[in-house]
Amino acid sequence: MSDAALTALAEKAGLEPGWTDTYGVQHTVSPEILRAALRALGLAANSIKEIAESETHLSEKKRDLPPLITSWVGETFMAGGQTRKAPDSPGYYRIEADGQETVLAAAPQQCFGVGNVSEQRLAGVGAQVYALRGGHTAGFGDFAALADFVAQAAAHGIDAVATSPTHALFAAHPTRISPYSPSSRLFLNSLYADCGDGAHDDERDGLVDWPQASADKFSALKRAHERFLAAGATEEFAAFRTRGGERLFRHALFESLDSQFGQQGLWTWREWPPAYRDVSNDAVAEFARAHRDEIDYYTYLQFLAAKSAQAVQARAREAGMKIGIIADIATGIDPNGSDSWSAPDDVLAGLGIGAPPDPFNAAGQGWGLTALSPASLQHNGFAGFIALLRANMAYAGGVRIDHVMGLMRLWVIPDGASPTQGVYLRYPVEDLLRLTALESHRNRAVVIGEDLGTLPYGFRDQLTRRGVAGLQVLWFEREQGNFIPPARWRKEAIAITTTHDLPTIAGWWQGRDLDWWSKLGIGAGIEDPESRRRTRDNDRHALWSALREAHCVQGDSPPERSDAVVDGAIAYVASTPSRLAMVTAEDLLALVEQPNLPGTIDQHPNWRRRLPPGDFFTQPGIGDRLAHFIRARQGQ
Repeated sequence: MSDAALTALAEKAGLEPGWTDTYGVQHTVSPEILRAALRALGLAANSIKEIAESETHLSEKKRDLPPLITSWVGETFMAGGQTRKAPDSPGYYRIEADGQETVLAAAPQQCFGVGNVSEQRLAGVGAQVYALRGGHTAGFGDFAALADFVAQAAAHGIDAVATSPTHALFAAHPTRISPYSPSSRLFLNSLYADCGDGAHDDERDGLVDWPQASADKFSALKRAHERFLAAGATEEFAAFRTRGGERLFRHALFESLDSQFGQQGLWTWREWPPAYRDVSNDAVAEFARAHRDEIDYYTYLQFLAAKSAQAVQARAREAGMKIGIIADIATGIDPNGSDSWSAPDDVLAGLGIGAPPDPFNAAGQGWGLTALSPASLQHNGFAGFIALLRANMAYAGGVRIDHVMGLMRLWVIPDGASPTQGVYLRYPVEDLLRLTALESHRNRAVVIGEDLGTLPYGFRDQLTRRGVAGLQVLWFEREQGNFIPPARWRKEAIAITTTHDLPTIAGWWQGRDLDWWSKLGIGAGIEDPESRRRTRDNDRHALWSALREAHCVQGDSPPERSDAVVDGAIAYVASTPSRLAMVTAEDLLALVEQPNLPGTIDQHPNWRRRLPPGDFFTQPGIGDRLAHFIRARQGQ
């Protein structure tokens, strides 16, 4: 069999037979991996005959008029072999080509951006919802706690609050807690819903006990549903159900099925009896008829969660925030979750996503996630992607797209292969950027792309040109070992002190992340603990010098205590020209521990750490630190 024919088919299907690592070394994907990836994409390639048939299939699909075409406003586009000019106003338009009707999405040249909101340099805070105190849930923070938090933050001059994803997880499995491994990205985590019970928060050890806290919250949600039923059906609920349509019904149906089979020890829908694995099977329809009340309950949970999320953004805007909530869109979905079961044709089947080997992960990364299929996106008029944007922009003033490189390509790994045995799969990046810009303007939501790490050449410039703001994190803004001065940070990027996956300022200064790495043996083959400590000591001196030169701290020698460093680093990031600078809640409190430690599951208390008890904005040091942050943003 000809490797050239296999390579040509792979390229035509969107696979990249070669790739370049972070050292600039070229790699060639093996024929076995190409065939496995093609097979997962529905293209047989085990013989010359199969390759030819798959080539013909792809060619025929490309000749079909797609259900949706995208263009930038005022520019030309192709439809049915003819050149047309897009309208000058953004929007969705029905057009005709070759006697067939399709939809044109005419997008503005750029996303709605921070500059559209204000000409001033704005300040924001990053917070984990579950970590917040207050609210109406015992054991973890909820949307009620977030609403109070944004109102108080606004009073201190904050214009945006960014959260980790609040996507729907698994109601039947409270130990599956990572917000970046959602069951569905179209719906919300019902545990965050505000059911108004006013539960007393008696947790004091600083960690969320998710199994117990979830059980308590679902008891409260059941009581809320009973009160709702007793009061009689509402037009608002009926309208919500109608807007949610079939996908909302299927999500609630999935939750009901997952609960029933979970009680039998079947942890994923792939373990359910075969008749229930297919959403279109008669057995599923019969289950839905027999469990109408329970499905209604799960629909109500989404209704309540949506109302609660909407109330948060309304509270933020009423309090004067120029942006309000910045919602996080996870890169992918759990292949065993609601989205994969509800619309299996929308997602990649037989392929996981991750990252190729790099200096920090010599074995590559498999994230245990799947993603939307680029072929299905084009075939279905990008309905899944549009729905994803709308669902996350509905209750926010902005969105952050995790691993934004996924708009251009993803590292896909055939089932059963190791992360090193992957291949890049291309996505229709221009279409996706146009739709992002269009939905951004329709919803007046700013767009941030998590563009950290190594990106394809020119991709960051492409994002900037289209108004997708990148990220600049203090720890990574280095040049030949030195920290880049604030004045040289990018105006259009979002400046941040750290992220949920990185050490806090105090933790970095004290080497708390290094303590965890040594304790758990993380990255043991890359650098020994002693070398890490020496490197960190040099980095501490470099940071202190940068802070001193930027007039953010005083003193020639780095202090042992981290307080002055925290204050200085926050002022350093705040003084950049970035339109929006953000500091995490953990950094405002000078906390040492970070929310998540990559490379761990339960060895570290990921997604469980809470902020200290009491009102956040009256904690020691918060007032002065916030005031300095705002003054630095205002150039004072």
